[in-house]
Amino acid sequence: MIRSFRKDCLLVKVASTRAELGAVAGADAADAFRASIFVNGSARVIFAAAPSQNETLATLVAARNVDWSKVDALHMDEYVGLPIGSRARFSYYLKTHCFDLLPFRSIYYIDEERGLDVDAMLARYDQILAEAPINVVCMGIGENGHVAFNDPPVADFNDPKRIKAVQLDDVCRRQQVHDGCFPDFDSTPTTALTLTVPTLAKAGRQICAVPGKLKASAVRATLTAPISEACPATILRRLPFATLYVDADSFSQCADLDWDWLD
Repeated sequence: MIRSFRKDCLLVKVASTRAELGAVAGADAADAFRASIFVNGSARVIFAAAPSQNETLATLVAARNVDWSKVDALHMDEYVGLPIGSRARFSYYLKTHCFDLLPFRSIYYIDEERGLDVDAMLARYDQILAEAPINVVCMGIGENGHVAFNDPPVADFNDPKRIKAVQLDDVCRRQQVHDGCFPDFDSTPTTALTLTVPTLAKAGRQICAVPGKLKASAVRATLTAPISEACPATILRRLPFATLYVDADSFSQCADLDWDWLD
């Protein structure tokens, strides 16, 4: 059973289980794609790559009545320094969980062209982002409250850039170990390329799926902390078309608080 409430502008949907969360978030994302296609003739969508998105993406892949030939898929963030063929790359995750499974009109990877240096990759992808508005973002929240790779030390709600290179903080790097992406802390990359907070915030719709106990403290901070870069995910509370999807585990540190339930 789904219950919902609003915190500032943000709609929060609380599911009983992780599977239910993914089913609801994925169905809402598919609806958002259809709505954008109806209004705009197409949908430009940014996708996050993380195990937290597994159930949402599985629902999307199985969705009916989405004209994928009118959907452009974009890559949210990527490590610097991993070999192109590495299974730890976010591009590999997106290919195997979504991009290779659906007939998108176009797919844009941050690291699509081999041999490009970081500055060249940033310039190329910035041009792609500038070509047309982003209609939907399918995203999550990190254990440190990051959105994409905008960790608290580098997040900027007024960032003038669309994409930038960042140093990853220790909490973020440990999360990659928790997610099973790397065997230990020392093997995790220290640098990444990420879409900035304003790039994500300016999208027409944000679908933010955040399951699991490891995200419980980040969810509490997102909903109760002051809106600031100290917890970058608090920016969602300023966005009128954002929805946060949580399950019993990720909502566990908020369950005892007084929410104005809508149902």
